[in-house]
Parts: sequence; structure tokens; C-alpha cells
Amino acid sequence: MAALGQLVTPDAAPPGSGRPPGRRRQSKQVRRRNRREGLLFCLLILPNLAAIVVFGYYPTLYNVVLSFTDWDFVQPAPVLVGLENYTELFRSGSMLMEALTNTAIFVAVAVVGTLIGGMAIGSLLAQRLKFTGLVRTIAFAPHMLPGAAIGVLWLFMFDPNYGLSRWLFAMVGMESPHWTTTSDFSLWSVTIAYAWQRLGFVAIIYYTAILDLPQEVYEAASLDGARGWPLFRNITLPLLSPVTFFLTVTGIIAAAQTFDIIATLTNGGPGTSSTTLPWMIYDQAFVDFDIGASATTATVMFVLLLLVTLVQTRYASKRVHYS
Repeated sequence: MAALGQLVTPDAAPPGSGRPPGRRRQSKQVRRRNRREGLLFCLLILPNLAAIVVFGYYPTLYNVVLSFTDWDFVQPAPVLVGLENYTELFRSGSMLMEALTNTAIFVAVAVVGTLIGGMAIGSLLAQRLKFTGLVRTIAFAPHMLPGAAIGVLWLFMFDPNYGLSRWLFAMVGMESPHWTTTSDFSLWSVTIAYAWQRLGFVAIIYYTAILDLPQEVYEAASLDGARGWPLFRNITLPLLSPVTFFLTVTGIIAAAQTFDIIATLTNGGPGTSSTTLPWMIYDQAFVDFDIGASATTATVMFVLLLLVTLVQTRYASKRVHYS
């Protein structure tokens, strides 16, 4: 019999049981249900997990392995050469630095340009002016087109003889530059075409985010006399920082991997004036048939994108406001 003043509860753990007091032991039915739910969860994620492993992680790891080999698609199997491909890639006079420079310029101009232009268009669309729905559709349409189609379209627009460029420059009494066939303009032609394709997507994301901003913050700021640019800089920009961070990360990754527009407009030329890392990888693999060198460049590109993403994430923890 329990001593006077003691209460025996179902949750109390018996002495020496090793179970913390106040914690009820699960019944067999509950444990069986938890196992069923865990098994169902594993079965549901298994197809996606298998697809990620097979089409994501395995090619990446296999590419790293190939970067230490010499293979030309003709030999029965790759031949291990150690760090020879990396030594050759980073030697003086290698095309790597030019491709890195072209990639950095292309990515920086395209990402910054689409962020600024997309935010401006998104802010205008959020004013709910007349024909806003039609403008949204027109702005987003280029994002739905494949890169090859964008390249063909801009190949016509950049044509110095009968394209849109000739007509625009003729309006100010100038001759149209040869955008895709001269080294001074080839990289800019690719950048303009890519930025035009992505601009509508960025604008729609900003438009949706601006509509979801808390209006009470703007009402309080207006009572304090905030208007125009100070209101946009001190209220709107900080509130949009999570969206800006997302668009920056995805924009850098997408722009750094652009291939189809380059293939359609310039083929990486003239010479190597518009050669970026993706085009260099393609050129090494399917023109020079040097799979080891191509895998090495791809590995370097993967590491660089990973480092850039890590730096952005570290920066976001201090500058991005989620509340």
C-alpha cells in the first residue's frame, strides 16, 4: 500500500526501470503505427531519392573520377593519370582564365541587370495599372521558351543587315555593330539575350513578393513622413531581401551553366571571346575528345559554384531579413 501523501499515477516510472519519470510508455499499437508510417514515408521518398542519387550524385562523383584519367571515347577504358589534367588546366597560357573571366562578366551583368530590371518592372506591375495582366503574360513569356529558340530570335534581331539592331541604330544615324561575329560584342550579345529571357521571371517573382508585403509597415512609415526613395530603400528593400537572396543564388547558378544560347548565337567565338566554362567543357569533350580535361574543368566549375553558394549563404545569415 502506498504511503500516506503519495500518489501513484500511470505516468510514474517504477524504480530501477531506467525510464525517465513522467514519460508514458508507448503501447504496441502506437509503436506498430509509427513503424507503418515510417515505412510509408520511406516508400514515398524512395523514387525521388533514387532519381537524385542516379541522376545527380552519381554523375557528379563519376565526373570527379574521370578528371583523374585520360580518355578519348575510343579507348576501351579511361587511363589513370593522377593530377596531370589539373596541372595542365592551371598552367600558364591555359584557356581557363579567359573562360573564367568571360563567365564572371556574363554572370555578373546578367544577374545584376535582371535583379534591377525585374524589381523595377515588378514594382510597376504591383501598382495594378490598366492591362497589368496582359503585361505580366508578355513579360513572363520569354522564360517559357527554350534557350535555343531565344538564340535564334536574337540572332535575327542582332543581324546588322536586316535585323532590329540595324533599324534601331539607323534611327540615330549609326551603323549596327556585328554583334555575334566580332570579339568586341559577342559576349554582350549572349548576355543581352540571356537577360531578356530571365527578366520576366524575376519581375513576376518580385511582383508576387511585393503584393505580399505587410501593409501595416507602410502605413506606419507613411505616418512618420517616409516617401519615395527613402521608403523604398529602408522598408521595401529589407523586406524583399529573402526574395533577392533566392533570385541571386538561383540566378548565378543558372547563368553560370548557360550553354544553349551561346551555342546558337556565337559558338563560343569569334575565337574564344564568348567562351564560358560550360562551352569550354563542351569543346574539350566533343571537339577535342579529351574527356579527362573536360571532366577536370567541370569539377573546377562545380567547386567554384559551391564556394559562391556557401559565401552567399554565410552573407545571407547576416543581411537577409526573414521577419
